[in-house]
Amino acid sequence: MENKLKLNIKDWAIEDRPREKMLLKGVTALSDAELLGILIGSGNKKETAVELAQRILHSVSNNLNTLGKLDIKHLIKNFNGIGEAKAITIAAALELGRRRKLSEIATQPQITSSDDVYQLFHPILADLKHEEVWLLLLNKANRVIKKIQLSKGGIAGTVIDIRMIMKEAIESLSSAIILCHNHPSGNTNPSREDDQITLKMKEAGEIMDVKLLDHLIICDDSYYSYLDKGRL
Repeated sequence: MENKLKLNIKDWAIEDRPREKMLLKGVTALSDAELLGILIGSGNKKETAVELAQRILHSVSNNLNTLGKLDIKHLIKNFNGIGEAKAITIAAALELGRRRKLSEIATQPQITSSDDVYQLFHPILADLKHEEVWLLLLNKANRVIKKIQLSKGGIAGTVIDIRMIMKEAIESLSSAIILCHNHPSGNTNPSREDDQITLKMKEAGEIMDVKLLDHLIICDDSYYSYLDKGRL
């Protein structure tokens, strides 16, 4: 009987069952493990869904951003009770969370600092295992006109076309631009190529009367700003 009580969520008190607890107390009353347990639905012969969820979270130090980086094959291989369907459900839920965060900031914000740029691009770039370059186009009030992906490369780098950047800026009637890319390595320090492209972008912007306000290098939990470092 003890084993049954341990393994079967249906035998828990109603207020302790994740789904019932959500209905009674609201979604904010649930822990990360309970929310993940609802997605998983069922555990294995030794663990309830919540216990399995706790073990998955423990493997990533209870960090949801790190969980979002685990691929489907890793979840299936390393956690008994997680098959393809459950792994896909977890990945889909985390992607929805990422997209929700993006939609919340899609109201053409005003850029007042490098942190504003970081908050805008972190959901896009932080979890990537390859490098991408994005351009932020701003009006005279430093409000975002639009953001566009310029290029997508490999682990070591990507290509930036200054002519294409200037073309986008002119066509959008931008007064200023901000360049942003990620370093999958987690090292925010700019490379020599990063320095060179920043200088070329600044010079091109001066000629075309489109100011380069900043160039950010985004990593998972930190960033490098050329403006903040006094290099623009």
